[in-house]
Amino acid sequence: MADANRKPVIVWFRNDLRTADNAALCSAADTGRPVICLWIQNFDGPVRAPGAAQTWWLNHSLTALAEKLANLGVQLVLRSGNPASILGTLINETGASSVYWNRRYDPAAIPLDTSIKTALRDKGIEVRTFDGQLLHEPTQVRTGSGTPFKVFTPFWRTVRSGPEPRLPYPAPLKLSAFGDRIQSERLEDWNFLPTKPDWAGGMREGWKPGEDGAFDRLADFIEGALDGYAEDRNVPGRVTTSKLSPHLAMGEITPYQLWHAVSFAYPASGRDVEKFRSEVGWREFAYHLLFQFPKLANDNFNAGFDPFPWAKPGPLHLNAWQKGSTGYPIVDAGMRELWTTGWMHNRVRMIVASFLIKHLMIDWRDGERWFWDTLVDACPANNPASWQWVAGSGADAAPYYRIFNPILQGERFDGDGAYVRKWVPELASLPDQYLHKPWVAPAHVLHASGIHLGLTYPKPVVDHDQARQRALAAFKSLKDAA
Repeated sequence: MADANRKPVIVWFRNDLRTADNAALCSAADTGRPVICLWIQNFDGPVRAPGAAQTWWLNHSLTALAEKLANLGVQLVLRSGNPASILGTLINETGASSVYWNRRYDPAAIPLDTSIKTALRDKGIEVRTFDGQLLHEPTQVRTGSGTPFKVFTPFWRTVRSGPEPRLPYPAPLKLSAFGDRIQSERLEDWNFLPTKPDWAGGMREGWKPGEDGAFDRLADFIEGALDGYAEDRNVPGRVTTSKLSPHLAMGEITPYQLWHAVSFAYPASGRDVEKFRSEVGWREFAYHLLFQFPKLANDNFNAGFDPFPWAKPGPLHLNAWQKGSTGYPIVDAGMRELWTTGWMHNRVRMIVASFLIKHLMIDWRDGERWFWDTLVDACPANNPASWQWVAGSGADAAPYYRIFNPILQGERFDGDGAYVRKWVPELASLPDQYLHKPWVAPAHVLHASGIHLGLTYPKPVVDHDQARQRALAAFKSLKDAA
């Protein structure tokens, strides 16, 4: 019988694919006992399975994590199936007496983790759970009356008035390995990568998944776009944002690391730093909303929106939006960027979401599902919370009657046309004054630019003014029925 003090610790990785600031891994290392690192593929389970783009990312992130762990002296064990059964089997195989993991906060994961924790403890297995995904547990930040916040500004004010977040934990220098090689499935057998067709070329060019990629991205951001972030973050045609969201979503980096990394950034101003931190805070707020409202991805946060008269989702309009062929250049640019890279600039996300919901009158849930499948940074909290914010059905939502004008938004935030010209190259020769509304360009200008509306570039699928009036009438009918 193995010495109880030498029995292995299982570290169950989930959305925390990193070695630094990984409280579960660091605590396991501190025991001095053998560490078994485990990741379980359970896409058929209750937790929302990643979309296609994020599954591509996951493949590369797991590969990177396995290399990191190998350098620390241990293997990453991969298994698929029911987590409770797999943990039980692995405990029997290795004699492990402890299981450590970092907490999750999406609605299906909480009861799953709770039931596994209870079952293991009933069998005499030590279970320890740790923070790392959020700066504050969802039960910690409350209003003066003790209720959860539903408005971001007072939520964030309360967070900022509290103590500074803890410092990140350093990565272990070495891990004690289990004596025998443990049976593991092969990542390549899970077929996470697209083949026929291989649609991931743009993502391979633009991203470096994994913990090292996250730190490279963070360094680039601090050295570049952070300076001026408060003013420039809405400009999609230049590098003005961090693009750290997919690394956060996969847990390759933590909000603690981001918080402290920007503390002494130079020459960025305090205003730039605080604005960036508030964007991290919106993600935090979204998770707090999800914790109190587990059906955020499926049900209106504000039930008063339930009778909203959505249009029947005709395939032509939905497909035009998905493919970036609506005839509105800023919308089409955003949707093409998404399809090519798995990411979209945040300002443009709001524009395309508003267009789907209010110009096309298509249910926000159809948009949320498309984003979930195509975004490498798809987040179970941020994705639905942001869609509901645009729709007007969420917490602290933009009012429904706030309808983004895709023409004015394009002219304001892409005035030089850099973004549209990159993603909608068929319009590249069009003069700036017509770039965001090509249908008003004189025939000779269109001809000189090589544009034939309806053939080389689509005509608008809806008229802006008419669509706006239809959306406002629908909102009025909702209010009248209340």
